[in-house]
Amino acid sequence: MLDFTLDQEQEMLSKTISRFAAERVRKFFRDADEEAKLPPELVQSGWELGLLLTSLPEAYGGFGEYSAVTGAVAVEAFAWGDLATALAILAPNLVALPVMLAGTPEQQAAYLPLFADEAQVPAVTAALSEPRVRYDPHHLTTTAELEGDSYVLNGLKGMVPLAEEAELFLVYAAEGGRTQAFLVPAGTEGLVVQAREKLMGVRALPTYRVKLENVRIPAGNKLGGADGIDFNLILNHSRVALGAAAVGLARAGYEYAVDYAKNREQFGEPIAHRQSIAFMLANMAIDVDAARLLVWEAAWLLDKGQDATHEVAVMKYFIDSMVVNVADRAVQALGGYGYIREYPVELWLRNARGFATFDGLAII
Repeated sequence: MLDFTLDQEQEMLSKTISRFAAERVRKFFRDADEEAKLPPELVQSGWELGLLLTSLPEAYGGFGEYSAVTGAVAVEAFAWGDLATALAILAPNLVALPVMLAGTPEQQAAYLPLFADEAQVPAVTAALSEPRVRYDPHHLTTTAELEGDSYVLNGLKGMVPLAEEAELFLVYAAEGGRTQAFLVPAGTEGLVVQAREKLMGVRALPTYRVKLENVRIPAGNKLGGADGIDFNLILNHSRVALGAAAVGLARAGYEYAVDYAKNREQFGEPIAHRQSIAFMLANMAIDVDAARLLVWEAAWLLDKGQDATHEVAVMKYFIDSMVVNVADRAVQALGGYGYIREYPVELWLRNARGFATFDGLAII
């Protein structure tokens, strides 16, 4: 039987992150979007909350309490504050969790201790998406070919967060028709970080295109060793994280719209009393709650070690449209004010539009 009652530690974590989002993130997120830059101290403070540290095995400096459900709860709270900030804080997960889930013992011993330091955010990132029509994570055009005791990588990646400052990349590439992952240190010959992308949303999060031209790395840098990885497992964990982030963003829009409708008066009464507005807000609430249940169900299956591919696919199909619809209704609830940048709903709508293309930007 499914039971999504949060335990005491999950409740405490959710409240802690929610407080951080309300008291810290909400003070900066609008300026960060306008300036296309996140305050480093804000990301550092979010990192110090220790979400990733609690997931890592004790042998590598963590607390050994990994749970996808706990991660989903945390990501929703972070994204309620601001999506760009949440993705920046969670960026180290893009390498740490795939290594934890699929790495060889030698790879885990070499890389996981890098993430056990609360004092410094590890400068790492992952490159999955490709800037092309009909991109499919299961059929990448970026290739990896084994030549002797080395792999040679070639291709072009897009939407790579924080690439300019990254010291380590986890690059996904096709090997023999299967998607595999490869650990590539920054500075490797042929790895070129190109110009920063100009995005419609998450403008405070710097993302880049990364070109790989005959990038040669040791064969031992293939994640999972010679057998490689179960890519569906990694992708499912990533899409659950993005689903939780979408719920957080949608909840932010819904709550703002409700508060506005209760306080905005026309013709002597709050507009929330208008049946059309009230029904729209009710449908928004239904969509947010339904999306959260789909996310938690998929996360629960991952925690049980079961194949959640079907549930994740259903979740993603629902959430990619849900988050845009809820954010758009939040704009509608504010009327003409919703289109003015003084109000956050237009920012949330811009961010919401990106979820259909955000593969690989988060993982729990």
